[in-house]
Amino acid sequence: MSQTPYVGVAWIRPMLARLSDEEHRTATALELFFDLCFVTAVAQLASAFEHELSEGRTAHGVLGYALGFFAIWWAWMNFTWFASAYDTDDVPYRSLTLVQIAGALVMAGGVAQALEHGDFTVITWGYVVMRLAMAGQWLRAAHADPERRRCCLRYAFGILVVEIGWVSRFALHGDGGVGSFVVLAAAELAVPVWAEHAANTTWHPHHIAERYGLFTLIVLGESVTAASGAVRTAWHADVDAGTVFLLAMGGLLTVFSLWWLYFHQNAPRRLATFTTAMLWGYGHYALFASAAAMGAGLAVNVGRAAGQGALTEQQAAAAYTVPVAVFIALVRLLHRHPSRTSAPTDIVHLAAVVAVLAATGTAVPVLCTGIIATLLTATILVVAGRDAAPRA
Repeated sequence: MSQTPYVGVAWIRPMLARLSDEEHRTATALELFFDLCFVTAVAQLASAFEHELSEGRTAHGVLGYALGFFAIWWAWMNFTWFASAYDTDDVPYRSLTLVQIAGALVMAGGVAQALEHGDFTVITWGYVVMRLAMAGQWLRAAHADPERRRCCLRYAFGILVVEIGWVSRFALHGDGGVGSFVVLAAAELAVPVWAEHAANTTWHPHHIAERYGLFTLIVLGESVTAASGAVRTAWHADVDAGTVFLLAMGGLLTVFSLWWLYFHQNAPRRLATFTTAMLWGYGHYALFASAAAMGAGLAVNVGRAAGQGALTEQQAAAAYTVPVAVFIALVRLLHRHPSRTSAPTDIVHLAAVVAVLAATGTAVPVLCTGIIATLLTATILVVAGRDAAPRA
C-alpha cells in the first residue's frame, strides 16, 4: 500500500510507505528546519577543528573532527532516508523529529569538549537521544506497513542494539578508544544494509538527491561563514589589505566552483539501485566533511597571515588544499557514469586534484586553489557542451 501526499497536519495517521515515483516530491518545511538546526552542529565542529589546527594539534584535531562529523552525518542521513519513505507529517512524526533536533543541539554543545579534550560524553548522549527517536519512528512504520514490517523491525532492533553499545562504551577504560568507536560505527553502517535485505524501503531518488544537495549547501555555507569571519578578524589585526583580498578572492572562487561542480551532476541517475544508492549515500560522508573542513582551513590561513597559530606556512596551506582536493575527487567518483565518454572528464578531474595539492607549496595557495577550481569548472562546461552537441 502507498499513500498520497498529505496537506496540513493531523493528530495521527497510519505511517504507510510513500510512492518512490511520487511527482513533485520536495523537501518539507520540517526537513528544512531539521537541516537548519544541524547547521549549529556543523558550525561548532568546524570552529573547534580550526582551533585544534591553529594550535598545532593537527593529528588530534583531524581524528576528533572525523569522529564528531560521523555522528552528525549519520544522524542526519538516517532521518533523511527514513523521511523519504515514511513522512506522514502528523503530530507523533513531528514530535519525534523535534526530539531528534534537540539531540542535534546537545551534540553541538559537546563538540568543543570532544575535540579539545577527547571527551565524547555530551556528543554521545545527544546522539543516543536522536537515535532512540529514530527507532521509535521505525517501530511506528513497522506497525502500519505490514509489507515492509521485517525491514522496519530490523532497523529498530539494529539501532537499539548499537545504542546500547554506545552507552556501554562509557564503562570501558578510556571509552575503549578509537577501536571501540570504529567497531560501533561499522555496526551503524551495517544496519541499513541488513535491514534492506528483508524488503526495500520506498525512498524517492529525486527527493534524496535534493536533500543531499541541501546539506551540501549547508557545509559550503559554513566555508562562506568562516571566510567572512576570518576576513573580519584579519582587518582588526591590521593584516595587509592585499593579503586579505587574495585570501578572500581565492576562498570565494573555490566555494563558487565547488558549488557549480556538485550541482552540475545528475544525482538521481546514480540512485537507480539500492547498491549504487548506498555507495553514493555513504560516500557523501567524506564529501560533506571535506567541504566543512575547507572553511576551517581558510580560517587557519587567514590567522596565519595575521601572525596567529602554531602551523608553518605549508601546513596551513595543506589545511585548505587537502579538503578541496578530496571534495573534487569525490564529486567525480560519486557521480561518475561508466561510459567511454567519461574518460576526458576523469583526466580533467585528476589533473585538478594534483594541481590543487601542488598549490600547497605556492606562495598564495588559497588563490591558486580558487583559480584551479574555476578552470576545472570552465573545462567541465566545455566538455559537457561538446558531448551534448552531437545529441542535439
